[in-house]
Amino acid sequence: MSDEAERSRRKRDQTPGPHHWFDDEAGPVVRPYAMTRGRTSAATRHRLDLIAVVVPEPAADDPGRDQTLSPEHVEIVERCSEQPQSIAELAAGLDLPVGVVRVLVGDLVEDELVHVTRPVPPAELPDVSILREVINGLRAL
Repeated sequence: MSDEAERSRRKRDQTPGPHHWFDDEAGPVVRPYAMTRGRTSAATRHRLDLIAVVVPEPAADDPGRDQTLSPEHVEIVERCSEQPQSIAELAAGLDLPVGVVRVLVGDLVEDELVHVTRPVPPAELPDVSILREVINGLRAL
């Protein structure tokens, strides 16, 4: 490549153009707040812990057909239809921040396309001493 062509290429690469935000390797960049429309929390009554499991509803048989859903919403429903996944698993699989996934899942809960099951809180689990007594009682039989 000639020196003139090299200088021209460098100047073109440094000049911001209409696609300056576009990275050839990464693709178009969409900010997380754009995916959530600026919201930082979902308007749902459910608390979406990292280990809360997202399960699709029967009404979500073809989420791609719903034109009101974003591609991220559709991807969440499709991933959960293969196998229910936790909020943390979805965030890792989609390569999105957990806060964004919480808002998107909250939207899907409100639209009744998924429901969220929460694990049993430790305070509601049976006491270990009771379980030991049951085991000892079974062994005594």
